[in-house]
Amino acid sequence: MNDGTTSNGIVTIDRLGAQGDGIARTEAGPVYAPFTLPGETVALAINKTDSTLISLKEASPERVDPPCRHFGPEGVNGTCGGCTLQHASDALYHAFKRNLVIDALRSKGLMPEVGALVIAGPGDRRRAVFTARRTEKELLLGYNQMQSHHIVSIGECPITSPGIVSRLAAIRKIAAAMASSAEPFRITVTETDTGLDLAFDGLKVGDKYRRATVDAVLGERGIARVSLNGEIVVEPVKPAIDLGGVVVSPPPGAFTQATRPAEEAMARLVLGHVGKAKRVADLFAGIGTFALRIARTARVHAVEGDDRALKALDFAARNTQGLKPVTVEKRDLFRRPMMAQELKVFDAVVFDPPRAGAETQCHELARSGVKKIAAVSCNPVTLARDLSILTAAGYRITDVTPIDQFLWSAHVETVATLEK
Repeated sequence: MNDGTTSNGIVTIDRLGAQGDGIARTEAGPVYAPFTLPGETVALAINKTDSTLISLKEASPERVDPPCRHFGPEGVNGTCGGCTLQHASDALYHAFKRNLVIDALRSKGLMPEVGALVIAGPGDRRRAVFTARRTEKELLLGYNQMQSHHIVSIGECPITSPGIVSRLAAIRKIAAAMASSAEPFRITVTETDTGLDLAFDGLKVGDKYRRATVDAVLGERGIARVSLNGEIVVEPVKPAIDLGGVVVSPPPGAFTQATRPAEEAMARLVLGHVGKAKRVADLFAGIGTFALRIARTARVHAVEGDDRALKALDFAARNTQGLKPVTVEKRDLFRRPMMAQELKVFDAVVFDPPRAGAETQCHELARSGVKKIAAVSCNPVTLARDLSILTAAGYRITDVTPIDQFLWSAHVETVATLEK
């Protein structure tokens, strides 16, 4: 097994790894086995630490039938790489998600009580990223097969909102008009309150294909906008997203929370912690998911490195009645974090960084003495690192809540609150 050749073996799965694969202990070391569960006896084709499931010898009582025909090693149209844990019972799956947070915190010596997982439901996802490619016969649209560039063209997707799934034919039609070659490309589809927002990336398209795309869009209902590499191709109506009663029109390809229920859960936790604070800084503010909600009761300073997202936030704030003053600042917080002295004027700080976390910013927060901090994260590992910086400076973790925004995947959101 150590020379790179593949061999077959029968093993017992010990536990689930951080990516949702089963892990078996062997004499040669751990072996990772997708689509398996703890306690199962399985036959594997093993190549070093990786493996492919050949057959299931003894199934776990926690194994369930996956709801999607595209899932698993024997999927009808191939193995869709969009989900990894459809075969796990709810009890096992929910415990796995919560334990991702617990284990990450423990790795940094942090032992706060971690709340119950806020669960996700099928059909909640309002944002999906598809891969597409034109072939001689059809336009493939779906997800890449696990550990492969092969596109599994989907006809259903139980995690994605009915508003997107019901429009797959229209998305294919528009993508076929846009595709000028056989090269693969990505389409980020967001369901907004005014229609679908389609953001194409990875294509070079001439005028002929742009005109064909406009014609295809105008021939369909329910399409708010189509953009290509960040530039609007056609926009029958401005996309609109309601953030706690404030309507924002996000720029093409802008980051939005993947599900509305998860966003609302995160917002409740953040707003509950901020409480009666009069001045709040929202770092990595994006289009204003938290800033615009907080502005109902407090003055907000929103800091974000993406200029277009910040302009959308600013426009929404200026055109909504009943908000406290919202100021905005374009700033790369990785390269130029807000300094401790700048932060001292705020009663509370919220930060929601990308997966890399906010290590440099947290060192400044640690020195600032701000009374309340709300940390939002999509990566338990970097969150644990950031929280360890803050607790070392005397902050106390008051609450940790894991939130399942990415159903049947190994990704989990977390909101942690701290006080000093």
